[in-house]
Parts: sequence; structure tokens; C-alpha cells
Amino acid sequence: DSYLNMERILSAALVTGADAVHPGFGFLSENSTFARRCQECHITWIGPSPEVMDRLGNKSEARNTMQAAGVPVIPGTKEPVFDWETGLSEADRIGFPVMIKAALGGGGKGMREVHVPEDLEAQFLAAKNEAQAAFGNGDVYLEKLVLRPRHVEVQVLADKHGNRISLCERDCSLQRRHQKLLEEAPSPALTDEIRRAMGVAAVKAVRATGYENAGTIEFLLDQDGNFYFMEMNTRVQVEHPVTEMITGTDIIKEQLRIAAGEPISCMDKVPFTPNGHAMEFRINAEDPDMDFRPCPGNITRFEVPAGPGVRVETYIKEGSRISPYYDSMVAKLIVWGNDREECIARGKRALAEFHIEGIKTTIPFHQKVLGMDAFVEGRVYTDFIEPEMGDN
Repeated sequence: DSYLNMERILSAALVTGADAVHPGFGFLSENSTFARRCQECHITWIGPSPEVMDRLGNKSEARNTMQAAGVPVIPGTKEPVFDWETGLSEADRIGFPVMIKAALGGGGKGMREVHVPEDLEAQFLAAKNEAQAAFGNGDVYLEKLVLRPRHVEVQVLADKHGNRISLCERDCSLQRRHQKLLEEAPSPALTDEIRRAMGVAAVKAVRATGYENAGTIEFLLDQDGNFYFMEMNTRVQVEHPVTEMITGTDIIKEQLRIAAGEPISCMDKVPFTPNGHAMEFRINAEDPDMDFRPCPGNITRFEVPAGPGVRVETYIKEGSRISPYYDSMVAKLIVWGNDREECIARGKRALAEFHIEGIKTTIPFHQKVLGMDAFVEGRVYTDFIEPEMGDN
């Protein structure tokens, strides 16, 4: 009834004379119907075309496109699987363990791990039901489950003049139940050789789809250094600031330039070499000691850190009310250092100076992470938090 109401947003744009809509990184940012409605109202959509969004929004179709373009993909089904009996047959072919995924999903919805055949029926039906409830489409597909993988993604830009570039990678492996909590760039797990190969694969993916504007190619990296295409996000992402910090590129500005028909302005820096190290900490209104339970309420104190290499993005101020009806993220803390060691030290200092009272936040969780030997040594993976930190 508010920021997801297409009619109200378009009416506001028309009444105010706005000639473009930047969708941010919320649900409407990957909604091709909304993109089409903008075009019908002669309002520039700052993002890829709705046709490309449709192709890449269907994960099963996106996998097939990437495979045809020579981008490595995880072994799995080429088409959606509609019943659990077929799913069991396909899982036997692929080999357990497998991951069931919503074909039109995202954000960890409609995903289930299956390690043994006996569990497939229940998990298959649960994934389909969750996908239907979350996305209005219950189609799912299966792929090989990569054990203890890292989530590494490549930021890409593509304009109307044929320029296609990658802006290095981000490591988003520190997640809780498929929700990212901390991101860093560059990835401590990549060698220069893997970085180059991943960047080349990302540009191949962009060319294969006819993509324009900013986007992100997400890869899974296994323990042997092999990487596989996972999905493409057809929008700017929450964690884009860490890429900006190590490349000196304003990604939002580039989005506006591309939408206006101008060329990418940073072509002279290609290929990019990471400058220093950056991390982003998602500050959520959640209580880490209570299974990350949402913590709405009134902000009675709000003091942000500052100084060299520290950046805070937020809409909060002292006296703000955190509603239970919206996303729990209240701020993003981004820090930069000349190297990863300095970045971690700066992160510790900034988190200690970040004071939020009136609600519980994830600040203590991030402080705990930065003190862990496994994190400092770069030994994390996507399901690291639950077994290594007791889910808190």
C-alpha cells in the first residue's frame, strides 16, 4: 500500500514532472511490469529493459543462456520440475546433495537443501509452496549443492554504445539463512588468475543477454577454486558501495549516464585493479542474541562514526521510529583501508563509535565477527554463521 504501489508511484512522477524513475534495490527494482508501466507513461526506467529482466528473472532460463554463452554453471535441471517424483529422478541423475530453488525467486525464498533421497518429497513441496507465496509462481528447479561455497559476485556496467565492463568482485559469503550481513571487496579467496577469469565470464554473461545499465553476476566459488554462475541481479545492490570504494567509481552516477544514453565514464580505468580493501556492515534492527528477532521501536540515541575511510548511509536520526512493517536495515556502515588488515581495524573502530539506543541492532554481531580468527584469516563460507557462531 505504500512503496510497492505502482499506481501511486507513477502518479507522483507524472504530477511532479519527473522524467525518470530509479528503482533502488527493493522489490520493484526487478519487476518487469513496473518497468513497462514506466515506459508506457514515457518515464525513463533506470535499469535494463523489461524483456531482459524477464529473461534473467527466470533462473532456469538464465542458467541455459549462460551455459550457451560458455559461462560455467552448476550441474542441474534445464527446465522447471513440476512434481517431486521427477525431482527425485533428476536428483539421482545430478547426485545428492542437491538444492531446490524457486525459478523466479530471490532473497533465499523457495530454497531447500536436500542431502538424502528420503527428504526430497517434503522439501520439494515446501519450496514450491514458499515460492508460490513469495513470488506468485511455484516453479522450482534443481541443481547440485556445492558444499561450503563462497558467494562471490561481479559488478558489471553496460551502456548503449557497446561498452561492457566488470568492476572487480565482492565477497558476500557471510550470510544468515541466505541473507547477506557483511560484504567485502575484493574477495580474500581469489587469486589474480581467478579474478580475471571471473571478470571475463561476467562480461560474457552481459553480452549474451543484451543487458544494459548496472547489474551483478553472482557466482558460487567451491573449495577448489572453481566458480559457477548462480544468478544475475538486474539492479544495483545493497552492497554496491564496497565496489565504489575500491574502484573510485560512482555506480549510481553511471546508471544515470547510461539511462540518459551517455557512455560509461570510467572506460579509461579498464581493466580495474582493486585499490585497497572495503567492507560493508548491514546494521539491522534485529537482536542477534534472540535468533536475530526483529526489534522495532523508537531511536533514543543515534551517533554515527566518521573519519578517514568511513562512510555511513542511513535514513535514521535520533527520534526516528522503526516500524515492524518494513525491512529491518536501518543503516549501512562502509569502511576502507589500504589493505584488509587495516580495513578490519578501521571497521572495529567505527563499530565501537556507532551508537544506537532504543532498539537492538546487529552492531555487536559484527564486532564479534571481526574478532574471529576464521574471519580475519578469510576462512568463511555461506553457511558459516550457524555452525561456527551458534546462529548468534
